Amino acid sequence: MPPYKEGRERMKRKHSVWMMILVALMAVSLIGCGTTQSNLENKDTAKPAGKITIGFSVSTLNNPFFVTLKDGADKAAKAAGADLVVVDAGDNTAKQISDIEDLIQKKVSVLLINPTDSAAVVSAVESANKANIPVITVDRASNGGKVVSHIASDNVKGGSMAADYILKTLGDKGNIVELQGIAGTSAARDRGQGFHNVVDGKAGVKVVASQPADFDRAKGLKVMENILQGNKNIQAVFAHNDEMALGALSAIQAAGKNNILVVGFDATDDAVKAVKDGKMAATVAQKPDLIGKTALETALKVAKGEKVAASIPVELQLITK
Repeated sequence: MPPYKEGRERMKRKHSVWMMILVALMAVSLIGCGTTQSNLENKDTAKPAGKITIGFSVSTLNNPFFVTLKDGADKAAKAAGADLVVVDAGDNTAKQISDIEDLIQKKVSVLLINPTDSAAVVSAVESANKANIPVITVDRASNGGKVVSHIASDNVKGGSMAADYILKTLGDKGNIVELQGIAGTSAARDRGQGFHNVVDGKAGVKVVASQPADFDRAKGLKVMENILQGNKNIQAVFAHNDEMALGALSAIQAAGKNNILVVGFDATDDAVKAVKDGKMAATVAQKPDLIGKTALETALKVAKGEKVAASIPVELQLITK
């Protein structure tokens, strides 16, 4: 082979060798970079070992009772080192169902649900059942689906306590107004049932009006104003919650009828103050912070595979001056 051709061949072989070395180095570099990125992604997205995440769908945080209930659950979660994801339905059934679906997608360990509507929430409970996520209802029950446990006060007993107090104060006679909660909620149904178990058929006692005000203070005010216009002879009001009771109280004060007894339910701070000031006659204390705490602690037991009672009652207390 001529010398110049031999030299050209040596150059080609050297060039090929260097190209092979360069390609090998690049491959090693890419593999290293890919491994590092994967490790970083895993580090960022991985949950701490043994961390329990509880999802909590609350009917509304525009009500002091449910704010206190949520706070009770939050404190218990922090004490136990668990994550609590709270979503606010804003008293909107469709939003609550959507919120619960989101919590299911997040694969929470257990779902706590405080329904806006006991019937409408059934489909969301069933969705959680299909995803094998345990469901615990709080304060208000679900009309269907599989629920591991229900944490609430005995609302029937609370309604009866309110009625007994009213009748005792009035001497078993008088005209009473009932302000109902949101139709379809177990709380409204049970409190109303307890109230009527005592007053219905009682000689000398008449429920002259029984209307919904949706657990809302402004609606309680408006509904009571309308009732007062058509009924001049009223001795007492039983409201299914304190927000409606306080609304009714404002209407009563504006009408100058300060001799009407007002009894609420929940023992919120505003209501307890009104009782102490002699403006409201009484309120049934449901202890929302204890309900929230009990619900969270029960959820942790369920997440750990422990058995819990199907119904866990939280004690009630009548608050009077």
